[in-house]
Amino acid sequence: MNLQFDTTVAHCYNSETQRIRVMSENWVSRNMYCPCCGNLHIEKVENNSPVADLQCDACGEIFELKTTKGTVGNKITDGAYGTMVERITSSTNPDLFVMSYSPNYSILSLTLIPKFFFVPEIIEKRKPLGRQAKRAGWIGCNILYASIPEQAKIQIIQNSHFNPINDVISKYCIIKQLQTKNLDARGWLIDVLNCVNGIKSQQFTLKDVYQYSELLHQKHIHNNNIEAKIRQQLQILRDKGFIEFLERGHYRKII
Repeated sequence: MNLQFDTTVAHCYNSETQRIRVMSENWVSRNMYCPCCGNLHIEKVENNSPVADLQCDACGEIFELKTTKGTVGNKITDGAYGTMVERITSSTNPDLFVMSYSPNYSILSLTLIPKFFFVPEIIEKRKPLGRQAKRAGWIGCNILYASIPEQAKIQIIQNSHFNPINDVISKYCIIKQLQTKNLDARGWLIDVLNCVNGIKSQQFTLKDVYQYSELLHQKHIHNNNIEAKIRQQLQILRDKGFIEFLERGHYRKII
């Protein structure tokens, strides 16, 4: 499949940011399938939609597309902070496509982040624009990409090669088991999953996860029973097939 942007669709734009937006959205709408249901076509939505850039015409799933030149870093620049937080806490929160491209406008990678892995804590508020700026006082945000668990980063294109569509859809179906509309429950699950990911060995103990108790308390200051909450989240991860219970206090990573 052609991984090159069609530069002709952006010939009327002078801004490089606008050019990239138009070319990347055009490529996705012409070449991408829906990674959630497998429908072979997703469409670009009306310009200036406050929620999404693209939508699957079969399952109705909506997507936002973010692009970056070269390697994706620890943070991804997004729009207005207030709008972003309001969006991810609503029922209209889109899934996120993260695309990286080369200087010659060739796609290097494309990753899907399911919407149910977004919580306010991974949205960083930027400093307000100064008084000399055209939009003085405007507050933007960054998505803390490094804070998203690796399991939630579903690779569609890696090193300029497509992963098999069935593998992508299967990974989405697996990770969807962790979906919850409750933001507090979502935050706890993400945080404990990141703690498990931070343990280098494949097999680990409850004591290994307890070492993150202080960090978790800083994130959840109103919870005074951190270790019990850790055990609860490990049970959820076990029941969903992400970790395996070996014996009392001992586990093994599966996904």
